[in-house]
Order: sequence, then C-alpha cells, then structure tokens
Amino acid sequence: MSAGIIYKKFRKGVLSILFLTLCASVTFAQPVLPQRTITINPSQGIHFGTFCLTSGAGGTVSVGWDGSRSTTGSVALLSIAPTAHPAIFEIKLCEGRTVNIDFQDQITLTGSNGGSLTLNLGPTEKGVNHSTFFTNSDCNFVTPLRMGGTLTVPGTAIPGEYSGTFSITFNQE
Repeated sequence: MSAGIIYKKFRKGVLSILFLTLCASVTFAQPVLPQRTITINPSQGIHFGTFCLTSGAGGTVSVGWDGSRSTTGSVALLSIAPTAHPAIFEIKLCEGRTVNIDFQDQITLTGSNGGSLTLNLGPTEKGVNHSTFFTNSDCNFVTPLRMGGTLTVPGTAIPGEYSGTFSITFNQE
C-alpha cells in the first residue's frame, strides 16, 4: 500500500473515532435540572370591605378565597368602597414541584381608634389550612394562591379601620 492510501485510511479512522466520542459524550450527558428557587410575591392583602354592627351582639364577617363575603350575628355588610377581596400570593416555581404552606391560624388586628379584632386565616383555594399543592407549568409561569379568612367582631368593637400582618411559610420539595 502506498503512503497516501494509508494516510487517508488513518485520517478517516481518527475522524470516525472523534465523531463517535462526541456523540457518546452528548448521549451520556446528565440532563439539566430545573431551577429550585421559589419566588413569592404578595400581590394583594385580604380586605373585608365595609360592615357595621346592628346591635351589641357581635358576630363574624368572612371573605372566601374566591372573594365571596358572608356574616353571622349582628354584623351587616355595606356595599360601599372599599370592596372585599381575598389575599393573593403569586408563586413562581418550576413545574412538578410540591409546595407546602404553613401559617398562623389566628392573628390580632389593631384598630385606628383602639380596640382589636381576631382574624382566623384560611382556607386557601388549594384546600384547607396548611395545605400542599403542586405547580403544573413551566418555570416562568406564576401560580396564584388566594386566601380568605374570618374576622370575629365583638359587640363592643370600636368603629375604625383595623390592620395587621401575617406570615406564610412556603416550603418546596
């Protein structure tokens, strides 16, 4: 065999080995794992709207996760601004992840003119308190979480605006 033919066969063999090596490295590479970062944005606070007591008996006013509003006892709903709405949290997390939420069941709101009211948080649209849910879209999709609550209004409540804060812990798996 001539040196030219041997060189061509050698070059062809080396190129074939390089090509197979590149294919093998791509074929056997580990897949890229999705991001594990969870981002939460509280986009709307819970609001019970305007209401009043019709007698000294007291009662409750509730806002559902869907924005529905109801009362018990001597609490009367007024249809003047501001309107009632649930708390909304925007969750950004890759698909297929499990999110566990945990929060205080009860917090105290303080009034602008004194006094206090008790707020029982929940349920959320994902279920009862302290629930677990799954994200089911890509990593750039925002999953909303709506939360309602029930406000206990004693017959001795002082008129005014009541406010407070609460914390929710979001754990992803």
